[in-house]
Amino acid sequence: MAVEIYRDAWGIPHLRASDAVELARAQGRVTAHDRAWQLEVERHRAQGTSAAFLGADALSWDVFARRARLDDTARRCFAALERRDAETADWVRAYVDGVNEGLAAGARRAPEFARTGLAPGDWRPWTPLGVWLGTHILFAGFPAKLWRERAVRHLGPDAVALFATDGPNTAGSNGWLVSGDRTATGHALLAGDPHRFIEAPGVYQQIRLACPEFDVVGLAVPGVPGIGHFGHTGTVAWAVTNAMADYQDLYRERLRRTGGGVEALGPDGTWRRATRHTETVRVAAGDPQEVEVIETPRGPVIAGGPEGLDAVTEPAPEGPGEGSGPGAEALALRYPPRVTEDLGFGALLPLLRARTVADVDRALDAWTEPVNVVQAADTAGGTLHRVAGKVPLRAEANRRGPVPAWEPGHDWRGTHVTPYGGLTDGIAVMANARGLAAPLGVEFAPPHRAARIRALLDERRTWTADGMPAIHTDTHLGSAAPLLEHLAALTGLTPAAAALRDRLLAWDRRMDADSTDAAAYAAVRGAVVRRLAAHPVLAPLARSPAYPDVLLPWLALVPRVGHALEHLLGTGDLYGVDRAAVVRAALAEVAATPPDRPWSATHRLAPWKALPDEPDTAPEEPGLGGDHDCVLCTSAVPGLTDRAARGPAARYVWDLADRDHSRWVVPFGADGVPGTAHHRDQLALWRTGELAPVVTDWTQLTPERTAPAAPFAPTAPAAPATTAPTEEPR
Repeated sequence: MAVEIYRDAWGIPHLRASDAVELARAQGRVTAHDRAWQLEVERHRAQGTSAAFLGADALSWDVFARRARLDDTARRCFAALERRDAETADWVRAYVDGVNEGLAAGARRAPEFARTGLAPGDWRPWTPLGVWLGTHILFAGFPAKLWRERAVRHLGPDAVALFATDGPNTAGSNGWLVSGDRTATGHALLAGDPHRFIEAPGVYQQIRLACPEFDVVGLAVPGVPGIGHFGHTGTVAWAVTNAMADYQDLYRERLRRTGGGVEALGPDGTWRRATRHTETVRVAAGDPQEVEVIETPRGPVIAGGPEGLDAVTEPAPEGPGEGSGPGAEALALRYPPRVTEDLGFGALLPLLRARTVADVDRALDAWTEPVNVVQAADTAGGTLHRVAGKVPLRAEANRRGPVPAWEPGHDWRGTHVTPYGGLTDGIAVMANARGLAAPLGVEFAPPHRAARIRALLDERRTWTADGMPAIHTDTHLGSAAPLLEHLAALTGLTPAAAALRDRLLAWDRRMDADSTDAAAYAAVRGAVVRRLAAHPVLAPLARSPAYPDVLLPWLALVPRVGHALEHLLGTGDLYGVDRAAVVRAALAEVAATPPDRPWSATHRLAPWKALPDEPDTAPEEPGLGGDHDCVLCTSAVPGLTDRAARGPAARYVWDLADRDHSRWVVPFGADGVPGTAHHRDQLALWRTGELAPVVTDWTQLTPERTAPAAPFAPTAPAAPATTAPTEEPR
């Protein structure tokens, strides 16, 4: 059968092929055509080679990727996939063949290749696994363990709960399931929006994959075959949010250099050889950097080494054994795929083939990471609400912060049992709050988004797909109460401060784009955050520790205070800080020059781009409504910036009554090439909360080409996993 490629009015690809393998190959080709630059950036990031064409700004990530052994882990996982699930391995290999077939032509469309001098490279069978791993390695937020350690050391153990919130660098999402008992059609609706850093091109690719076995629409991750997170097969649909689970550990290691290499002090008091080699990271317009890659029995060392770590640490133990004394400090990262050689790719084909929620449930038993809360519904009335992914069983101390590798009791002992949940009055809501996944995590999102979604759904007994965008775009800010209560308690204010205070107390607590009151609230909030962060009690936490730059956003004080402000203002005592005086001073500061423009004037979209636009061609990004704790979660960082780098990376409504009544949207468009018709054509819809229709009638689609599959040279079998070479990996 010829491979058929169609496009809808938004340029979204609809692919049809004779079987799943040929379809994967077509998916790879069309993705290379539409997203060549994005694919190559992600490949190089997974390998730790992006600084070679992006420059010094990418160096910290590349060093982390090398030291964390992302590419080597992907190789090992693919080799294990070939042994355990040859069908899926062949399917992944076909996707890679398609990428390699289409990459050169796709690169000719993308101006970034010429700007950087980058030539399209060679995708290997494990590259999609590396892209998946590189995209999600920080999802569990393991650097937060370093923050907790610092906060506890300075403020005491209560600081963990006080600062616990969905931090500025954690991925979240909204999702809700409405059963057929609560819809006009008698069939379920699934809706929501994943919250991630907004990237251009977008992190999700709208696509349709059809062959005799299945016909699925959904949101794919460019560089990875299939549709993992959000899909609709016609008879069953599924969606995910981040479960906020803790499944990665940091170990404080004691390392010493010997004549034969590097040794690490183990929990039995014995020094054991660690693997070690060096790699060279090339940097555009800069000097290459040599990176020492060390791995202990706990995992790869991501910070420090035999010469030590300059961050504040626990006293060195008196380690036994011969050599250079107690050793120097380092941090090792233990993450499940490195241990199990499994990235969960065995779930991807069964998801495409699913017909019922039972099929989805069985497929997700193979899911590894990121750990998600999943909702699904089918046309027969079945529903599913569960956690999917692998979370290791280990000591509570492992979950809270770094643990000493030289002490026993910190090993992994199997995995947690997967939690399941149900619906309440025909509704289930997932929004990263403490709930179904509570036994698996430490920090969760505040309850405001989840509670607000539930309240909005309960306002109406019967729902249709048309009503869902109003929930997507709700701007009520539930976390505003503590600051407003402090404002209400102030007395003896100047006339200007009293007028601003009264204005904020009368405000409807909606972060609407056109609201000047929302802008005034944000200004006062930001001033409070900055003053709290500068207070002598908290200010020492602002000192930048000597950890790699890629980890520092989790350790920045102002964002931590900004996103925990509700807790900090609402707790009984804040280490003696006079919060009334802080709020009074912040109110007076803003009252002197109150904002006279709407919230959207400063709350503007700030997407990440691997290669920033040329100054004279950079588009003006739109102003937005919403805020971090709104259902419309467009996250500013109070006290630091009003600009929104995080937000809905897509929105969807899956209708189980009729798939063609489903809708979706992404922040920019289907085409990753600047200046093309479908590069930014969905942005206006996304900004206003509108959704594009899902069209599955082939007669309403435009054929792009119908041709036999192109000849190709199959990719070579995966090489055996070994320690990485001293040269830069391919």
